[in-house]
Amino acid sequence: MSFLPKPKLHHPGLGCNALGFTKRDYEGAISTLCAGCGHDSISAAIVRACFELDLPPHRIAKMSGIGCSSKTPTYFLGNSHGFNAVHGRMPSVVTGANLANRDLIYLGVSGDGDSASIGLGQFAHAMRRGVNMCYIVENNGVYGLTKGQFSATSDKGAKSKTGATNKDEAIDLVGMALQLGATFVGRSFSGDKAQLVPLIKAALTHKGAAFIDVISPCVTFNNHNGSTKSFDYVREHNEAVNFLDVIVEKQEITVDYEPGTVEIVRQHDGSLLTLRKLGQSDYDPRNRAAAFSFLEQRKAQGEIVTGLLYVDPDAGEMHDQLGTSATPLNEFGEARLCPDSAALDKLNASLR
Repeated sequence: MSFLPKPKLHHPGLGCNALGFTKRDYEGAISTLCAGCGHDSISAAIVRACFELDLPPHRIAKMSGIGCSSKTPTYFLGNSHGFNAVHGRMPSVVTGANLANRDLIYLGVSGDGDSASIGLGQFAHAMRRGVNMCYIVENNGVYGLTKGQFSATSDKGAKSKTGATNKDEAIDLVGMALQLGATFVGRSFSGDKAQLVPLIKAALTHKGAAFIDVISPCVTFNNHNGSTKSFDYVREHNEAVNFLDVIVEKQEITVDYEPGTVEIVRQHDGSLLTLRKLGQSDYDPRNRAAAFSFLEQRKAQGEIVTGLLYVDPDAGEMHDQLGTSATPLNEFGEARLCPDSAALDKLNASLR
């Protein structure tokens, strides 16, 4: 399947930011995801956040792993640096790049399979080391590229269309990020740009490990009853030479509701998603223990809490902890990167 590229010419009436760029300058290729996919809404939110922050595209490094979510960097920030890592290994690639060049703005995009399964260990170490990055997980609770099997974030008791029940406990990446030491933790819904865009802007400007879990319904695998994240189980294929799957175009799901209130969102399959947006008086978001306790309380009520869940306004990051040079390593000359024997002898002498 091929798509025509987006036209290079811009409408003269498009607004520009302080750098003279339009939103089009922060876009990428035309999306090949399913029509109505929540991931495309997240891409649009990233574009808007970077445009409104007046970020120079060449200073942004976007990283991803494998999965539907990890395809999305193709669809935004087409003029920025990009690296598509192997499955689950995006955090270590970001860590290495960050150590080599601390002057870039690092944006990691992953999915529930990429971060909560094969990449769980990588996710954990990026959070605890305080890698200075914005880490976004596009969480749909399924393996969309392999026909909608339960992922590690699927809730226990969720049922597939065929009646299969998920018997495993769900991994809560927000809870893990809090426990592992992330200094900025948020959760949002792909259809709530009024909340998601400011969260992304705050995460991009935060010093330290900033994590955002975004509930992003899969429009292809959510057409059944009994699922808490709206997905369908793979249909049994027949013995025909070809198996064709037609995906009916659906409208994007959006919401707009006040802080401190609960919104029930009806998904494409008729199932309901209950969202609670944090209010000003729920708890102090600078208190890590209070944040974790509030999440557990609302989870017991069947609610998914969204908003800025925790932030450390005085957070440090990996370079502070390691005491690295203020000059990025990629600016060092060969003499500093490859010291001679005299320098090595001096170092060895200092360790005796």
